[in-house]
Amino acid sequence: MEIVGVEVGGAAPLFAYTLGHGEDPHQVTWELGYKVVRPLSASGTKDDLAVTLQVTRHRRAVVPRGPQRTRTMVPDARVRVAPVFRQRLAAYALVISERGILATEFSDRTAVPGLWSLPGGGIDEGENPAQAVQREIHEETGQFVDVRQFIDLQTDHWIGMSPGGVLEDFHAVRLIYVAHCAAPTDPVVHDVGGTTASSAWIPADRWRDLPWATGARALLQRHAPLQLRQWRWDRQQQRLT
Repeated sequence: MEIVGVEVGGAAPLFAYTLGHGEDPHQVTWELGYKVVRPLSASGTKDDLAVTLQVTRHRRAVVPRGPQRTRTMVPDARVRVAPVFRQRLAAYALVISERGILATEFSDRTAVPGLWSLPGGGIDEGENPAQAVQREIHEETGQFVDVRQFIDLQTDHWIGMSPGGVLEDFHAVRLIYVAHCAAPTDPVVHDVGGTTASSAWIPADRWRDLPWATGARALLQRHAPLQLRQWRWDRQQQRLT
């Protein structure tokens, strides 16, 4: 995946680099002398994906996020097999409707069964991220959504066992969108036997009560208040027209 930094949308690139295995784009951008203001766009498909970020020169006095840490999650310390390197590009969405925020529960095929996250998953060959998130949302929840905006780029890096029992040096790269669901229904998991145990609409004023996975909670704390206000504003404008 290529990361492109621009001062404003449509401007000439200030830099471009291919995101290496285990790298965090915020940290690499910082090391190039810039800090990320916000994501602007994601174009292309899985094999030629390019993410454009709005950036600005940083002041050295400002403390950066810090280097990406590799967590080791191997239950048996006696394992001596070399891990398989895997970088996974995936797309997720903060989905909002009149019923609240859409959430998915991790199954016992994962390392965090019982915790909740945002719906989404891996980008397939030939898909762009927006197509991937629409497909994954339907597979995990049965909902049809309108993808609105690319709002965040999140990475994680760990060594651990995959759901298939393979020891992996795993680099998760997640593109986060906001999406609206105009006709919410009772969620249904169509992809039975996978990493999603169940799905549910969580009332907008109760989402903080759910046991979210760490990354999902961080995203919600950062984006849910603003996006919920925007959704209410859009609904109000629709009623007035």
